[in-house]
Amino acid sequence: MHFHQVKLLTYGLFLTNYYGIKLGKVLDSIGKKRLRLEYSQKILAKLNIKINIENPEKLPDNGQYLILSNHRSIIDPLVIDIALKNTNIFGFWVSKKELYNSLFFGNAVRNGGAIRIDRKDSKMGTFFSDVKKALNDGNSICIFPEGTRNKTPQELLEFKDGFRFIALKNRISILPVYIQTNTDSALKQGLHNNDKEQEITIVIGEILDHRDKNDLETTYRAMFGLGI
Repeated sequence: MHFHQVKLLTYGLFLTNYYGIKLGKVLDSIGKKRLRLEYSQKILAKLNIKINIENPEKLPDNGQYLILSNHRSIIDPLVIDIALKNTNIFGFWVSKKELYNSLFFGNAVRNGGAIRIDRKDSKMGTFFSDVKKALNDGNSICIFPEGTRNKTPQELLEFKDGFRFIALKNRISILPVYIQTNTDSALKQGLHNNDKEQEITIVIGEILDHRDKNDLETTYRAMFGLGI
């Protein structure tokens, strides 16, 4: 690891903890959205990454949704926050317990608006109760249905079971988005050499009714032209 990478990683860690503390002092969603957006813009600007939104007209201005996205990198939540910049939508992220409790990132994750999930918990009553509370407070829910980062050459991993129950149980529509650019590659390039601007494209899909009975992974793949 050379000096440039160390410098950027140190800066990123500083910002993460700085905003983690600031987010902990803000209780309302509007304030958290503003701070998360500031954080996202600063990190991506340092990496010299620009976000391109395809089909921005499909983004609703208001409402509550189960926002679904593919997942390749730790910067994916930042990309989605920037995509939602000009809306009044604020999403609580579903976070694995390892990240939620992380020594380096946990403070920002917990304070920024996140719901802890432990897949080893067979009942998951606390998880669904936390989802319900976030929705009752007027927020949306953001989730990576693949369940983990996709580190393979495949465009998309198989969706995990159960997440659709969030939409059905709470009667909220589903907003699919697809991050077209390999964000893991973009992050590595930005850390290696940020002299050249990179562009990450996120595609906004059609809103789906929570009662839609089609297989959601099949619908998602067809919507964004992904192979089976």
